[in-house]
Amino acid sequence: MMYDLIIIGGGPAGVTAAIYAARHKLKTLLITRSFGGQIARKAVEIENYPGFEKISGLELIQRFEKQARKQNIDIERDLVEKVKKIRKGFLVATTSRTRFQSKAVIVASGADPRPLEVPGEKEFIGRGVSYCTACDAPLFQEKAVAVVGGGNSGFEAALALTNYARKVYILEFLPQVKADPSLRELARRKKVEVRVNAALKEIQGEKFVEAVVYQDRRSKKTIVLKVQGVFVEIGSQPATSFVRDLVDFSKRDEIIVDHKT
Repeated sequence: MMYDLIIIGGGPAGVTAAIYAARHKLKTLLITRSFGGQIARKAVEIENYPGFEKISGLELIQRFEKQARKQNIDIERDLVEKVKKIRKGFLVATTSRTRFQSKAVIVASGADPRPLEVPGEKEFIGRGVSYCTACDAPLFQEKAVAVVGGGNSGFEAALALTNYARKVYILEFLPQVKADPSLRELARRKKVEVRVNAALKEIQGEKFVEAVVYQDRRSKKTIVLKVQGVFVEIGSQPATSFVRDLVDFSKRDEIIVDHKT
């Protein structure tokens, strides 16, 4: 079957594209591993989404999916592996070895968590290293944890973790954090300990995470911080590797577009 349009991604952008495609009566396929995108990893309630004074990430995702499924479109729960140009349009291949064809493709795959790229990170994924506070916070009841990253996402993760962990640290590489003042005040009230100028060097442990090692960039001292969990919140990187051979990318792996076309 040749679709008019294939949309890759089930976050806000992908679902919005699907709604408008259906309204224009395009034969549309939405491919997504899961609905929600980065909202699925939101650790605290969302308070800046128009129309909702306050709503949890999970509830908002459920509303996205419900509305998407009401549209006259096909939905495939899968992960796109490759997009290739063919004579009459595009061939989209998924990790389940399914192939789809369309006249046009919208890439709305969003971004994946940016890794720390320090020794011990990969070894302890699922054994103390996490990229999803909303998913894993309950596993750290009465434990000490470190959140790496002092932006809004880092502070939101830390605040969520205070409901479970006995001690929460925030490690920020820069001399000062970038989180909004309101989040910083909430973290202060919750007794979250913020450490700036912290350059993470290693994650240590045997079977599970037992400590992080960082260098104080001001004093140059190496510090071993005893924690049982590390939550990574240092930003995201575009999830667009499947069009690597099809389009041009910026130095930050963002797709370069011509707004005039």
